Amino acid sequence: MPHAVSRYLAEGPRVGIRHFTYEDAPEFSARARESKDLHQPWLFPPSSEEAYEAYAGRLIEDPTKAGFLVCEKDDGAIAGFININNIVGGGFQCGALGYGVFAHAAGRGLMREGLDLVVGHAFGPMRLHRLEINAQPGNTASIALARGAGFRLEGFSPNMIYIDGAWRDHERWAITAEMRA
Repeated sequence: MPHAVSRYLAEGPRVGIRHFTYEDAPEFSARARESKDLHQPWLFPPSSEEAYEAYAGRLIEDPTKAGFLVCEKDDGAIAGFININNIVGGGFQCGALGYGVFAHAAGRGLMREGLDLVVGHAFGPMRLHRLEINAQPGNTASIALARGAGFRLEGFSPNMIYIDGAWRDHERWAITAEMRA
């Protein structure tokens, strides 16, 4: 009896992760518009199909980036997204995570499950050694997700990332493959 091929790179009990596609533009941009109050002032995901196509194109085509959609397994709805940016190989084998949950999925633990799957994929098939998360100190939900996934606080960087017209302070969180084991 043949096995059914999963559309997901990895699956948990409630979510699966898969790469971005251009075909996700209508759903992703609609969910971003619905989630504006949840995201801002921390995050500004693309809220139009045109902006999504440019955003997804960078994640799909740039080898220093990998984008993952966290999807609910029961209906395939996009619950959120997790991107690995600034992927560096060689002796570093590191990437920086960015993520966001959509309003309909917030507070349900789906992103925690999705983050666990992405970390496993990064340390497994992607062969990375270290992942970093940079979160603004007031973004308590993002910090709670990092802490809950086993990331450790490594420091504080003033004026680290330019967001919404200003340089913003960030806490630096990280996890290594050894910490995960």
